Amino acid sequence: MKMDAFAFGTTNWAEVERTEHKGETGMAYWRTRFFGDEENRIRVRMVEYAPGYLADHWCKKGHILFCLEGELETTLEDGRKFVLTPGTSYQVGDNAEAHQSFSRTGAKLFIVD
Repeated sequence: MKMDAFAFGTTNWAEVERTEHKGETGMAYWRTRFFGDEENRIRVRMVEYAPGYLADHWCKKGHILFCLEGELETTLEDGRKFVLTPGTSYQVGDNAEAHQSFSRTGAKLFIVD
C-alpha cells in the first residue's frame, strides 16, 4: 500500500452507505471509502459481521484490521487460527498468507487495504 498525497478529511461512518455481502454463512455489512487516485487508491472500511458469519473465500489481499467490538477468528491456509477481540489487530501483506474470517458472536472491524 502506497499512500500518495490526498487531501485531509474526516469521515462520519454513520453517513456512509452500508452494503451487504453474503458469506458462506451469515452476512457482512460494509461502509466503504476510497482515497487517492485509481492506481494507488486505498480502501478504508467499517465492517460488521453478523453472528455466524463465515467468509465465502480465502483472501490473499493484504489488510490492516482492527477489532472494535465482538470477536473475529481468522484461519490461515496452513491451519493456524488467531482470535481478535476489541483493541487487537492483525496485519498481513498482499499474497503473503491466505486467510478466512469467521465470527461466532459477530464483530465490528476497521479495515485498511
